[in-house]
Amino acid sequence: MATYVVLCNFTEQGIRNVKETTHRAEAVEAAARKAGITMKSVLWTLGNYDVVCTFDAPDDKAMTAFGLGIGQAGNIRTQTLRAFSRDEMNEILGRVA
Repeated sequence: MATYVVLCNFTEQGIRNVKETTHRAEAVEAAARKAGITMKSVLWTLGNYDVVCTFDAPDDKAMTAFGLGIGQAGNIRTQTLRAFSRDEMNEILGRVA
């Protein structure tokens, strides 16, 4: 499984309905499970992003399709980052010439 960090900002619709954000997060977690993806964490944050989530997904295509599906609801805009564990990074560094 690959790990992804998703940085989220509320859209106008999302902030208008902000009182539903924790319920929406539960729905996202359920949708992730149906897609074979695990939501590892969800945090509401101060600063440049409103919400930060981490997911484990089988591959980039699965995560991209999932992210696009969530985006269709219109409550958030996202940036998705592929993240690497220490072991994965050590493997990558082993390939550096």
